[in-house]
Formats: sequence, structure tokens, C-alpha cells
Amino acid sequence: MSIKELEDKWEIKDRHYYLNMGKSPLSYTLASKHTQRFPLLYFDEEKGYNRELRYATNQKSVFVDEQQGSSTLAHIIFKDGGLYVPKEKQNLQKLLSLYHPQKGKRYAEQDDVKEASSDLEDIEIEFMALEAARHIEMEHAEAILRVEQGSSVSDLSSKELKRDLYLFAKRNPRLFLELVSDENVKLRNFAIKATEAGIIKLSDDQRTFKWGSNGRKLMTVPFEEHPYSAFAAYLKTDEGLEVYKSMEKKMS
Repeated sequence: MSIKELEDKWEIKDRHYYLNMGKSPLSYTLASKHTQRFPLLYFDEEKGYNRELRYATNQKSVFVDEQQGSSTLAHIIFKDGGLYVPKEKQNLQKLLSLYHPQKGKRYAEQDDVKEASSDLEDIEIEFMALEAARHIEMEHAEAILRVEQGSSVSDLSSKELKRDLYLFAKRNPRLFLELVSDENVKLRNFAIKATEAGIIKLSDDQRTFKWGSNGRKLMTVPFEEHPYSAFAAYLKTDEGLEVYKSMEKKMS
């Protein structure tokens, strides 16, 4: 996009910026003028070359070739990871929002509309997860919670299980909704309960499932697969379906 197009779309308003380097130091100084060590250049598509940038408080433009007379240079300092720039400082805003090569790398501009949209999406997903948790069957609830809590789920009362289900849905709604629609979750839980009941056995090396009654081999777990995920997939095969029916009778 040309500089003219960028300038034509420019909106005059107060702006906030924040560091996105994974840390928020008490003070961080961003390069405000071009040096050999810290290049501050912007490629002008219309002119076909890089133009030197410089922040000067007494200049309207941030392009050195447009600045006139002596320039009063200033530092660009983020405090506690943030920087507020009022609408009166248009040259600094344009440098940070349009031209600075470190935008998106070391810092970003706060977008209130985008953040509001993201917050709304998060709220809606959380609502969907809680609504799903409200109507879910207890057996399915146990299967979902077992993914997060393991075998301790078996010791929970129905009220404890329901409470933990709501907390899970609220804490991680996206994962919760993913598990709700994952048919393998129920089968994994079914296999775990069958193992706990001694109907089937998983070898100590986590590689083989056998019948608990006679030790006959049911399946070998493929290399690097989770044993119960592999067994859940096995139960959906023609052979596995017969095994599932037999296990279901023994667990009833």
C-alpha cells in the first residue's frame, strides 16, 4: 500500500501501544532514528527506495527527507510494557502505527474494536460450553472429565462431577466443546472403566490389551500412540465392535 493510501485511511484519535516480546520491562526504549546498528527505514513503493525515518517533536513528517530546519529529537519509551500517545502527537503515532519496522515484532497497537470482538467471541464460546455442560449426560460428563483428571473421577459423587464439569467448561471452553463432540472420548472412558473393573488388562509396557479373564490378546498398541486412544479406535472396527458388545455385557 502506498504512503498516500495509508495517510488517506488515517484516523485521528488517541492510541495505545504495548510490547509483545513476552515480557514487560519497567522501561524499554524503541529506536527513534536511523542508525547503522538499528536501521529505521521504510520502503516507499512509489519512489522505489528505502526512506530514512526519524522522530522529531518539532517536525510534521517522520521522513528525514521531508523534515526542514533543525530537528528536536526525542526518545520513544514504553513504561511497564505500554505507551500512550495522544492524538496531538500525530507524527509519533504515524511512525508507530504505519512505518516503524518493529511494529508486530517488538510492539503492537491496541485495537479496541478487535479486542472487543475477541472478548465477545470468548464470552459466547464460554456460554456455549456451560450450556453444553448443563445438558450433558453423567456418563458423558465422566468421560470428558477423565481426560483432564484421570482415574480420580471414579471417586467423585454426582454433584462433585457436575461441579467440576462446569469449572472445566468455564476454564477451558474451547477444549471442553472439542471433547463434547469427540466420539472417542466416550470409548476411551469405557475402556478405562473396563480396565478398572478387570474386564480387560493393559500390559505394564502399555503395548498390549488382553482379556482379564483368560489373558487372550485383543490388540497391540501402535508405536507412540496413547493406549486408550488406540483402543477406542479399535472398538470402532468390525472386530472391535464384537469386543465392545462383550465388554458391555460384562459391565452391566
